[in-house]
Amino acid sequence: MTDITIRPAEGTWTVRAGGAVLGESRNALELSENGYPPIIYFPRGDIAMAFLDKTEKTSWCPKKGDASYYSIETKNSTIDNAAWSYEAPLEGMEQIAGHLAFYATEFVTVERV
Repeated sequence: MTDITIRPAEGTWTVRAGGAVLGESRNALELSENGYPPIIYFPRGDIAMAFLDKTEKTSWCPKKGDASYYSIETKNSTIDNAAWSYEAPLEGMEQIAGHLAFYATEFVTVERV
């Protein structure tokens, strides 16, 4: 039994960085994990991947598996390790394969529009 739930995120979601819209999706997923705020996972096909560069950083989550990280390249700067993806998530988390999540910061905005 896991304390993680994944469901379709209602409405249209966007992610912005450096004044540009990196993605907009009506097919995003909302992952809720006890003790953490919900995270929006965007289908990779709804993200302008030309603005993202895969980094060397990785991490391990015992519930989701190995995460890969991406930096965002804007006109004026690079936002290091601003997004992550579980390329081959563990059993029960398969829905988030092929999706990206973003750290919401002063430089990156994830919002429902």
